[in-house]
Amino acid sequence: MTKDIVQFQRQDQVAIVTLSKGITNAIDEALVEELSAALSEAANDSQVRGLVLSSSNSKFFSIGFDIPHLYDLPKDEFVSFYDSFNALCMQLYSLPKPTVAAITGHAIAGGCILALCCDRRLIAEGRKLMGLNEVRLGVPVPFVAESILRQLISGRDARELLETGELYDPEKLLRIALADGIEPPERVLQRSIETARMLGTPPLSAYAAIKRSRVEEVQDQVTKRLEERNRIFVEHWYSPEARRLLRAAMDKF
Repeated sequence: MTKDIVQFQRQDQVAIVTLSKGITNAIDEALVEELSAALSEAANDSQVRGLVLSSSNSKFFSIGFDIPHLYDLPKDEFVSFYDSFNALCMQLYSLPKPTVAAITGHAIAGGCILALCCDRRLIAEGRKLMGLNEVRLGVPVPFVAESILRQLISGRDARELLETGELYDPEKLLRIALADGIEPPERVLQRSIETARMLGTPPLSAYAAIKRSRVEEVQDQVTKRLEERNRIFVEHWYSPEARRLLRAAMDKF
């Protein structure tokens, strides 16, 4: 499968899914739809034993939501997009095969969330920033991402990340266990492929069972509260304060 904004190829039983939506890989309805289709293809392909999610450029893994596009959407259309994005996150998080994020550029907000949904994260050395800056835009971090983050790293580190909106460099990401390794830029993708292949070497049924035990805790939490938390996010998205901050962010987009 090869489309305009998400590319799919196989290498040594690893699916390489590449975000190719310009420089920023800003997340909109089309990217969500194509990425979801790529994940389904990987999940259903018996020859695929692991997946790498990467970017076609070294500046951005993903900048997050396509704010200039989403800002003016009618509320019902934004709700539809936001529901689809959360479903995509759970699809990636629960994929019954090992997944690795090859972070060659900045992973901001929604881009960071996609990386969080992978089993491993390898990031390029240098000034590559990653974090959840939603609070600085007047909205809470999406509940799926918050739930995954709180399971992944310490409570203190999760609070700092969620409440300050700071973006971290690779060394700090590694220190708090948000990244699993730092690689030279030219090695990130190949090292990610090797990691996905290594994780997919044991019987996949056993790997999937172990992974399911980990993700079920988050799935149960999300199932109970997602509708309410999504409503809160949307209320904030359309609040006067968020409108002002989002408009300012659009000027820098």
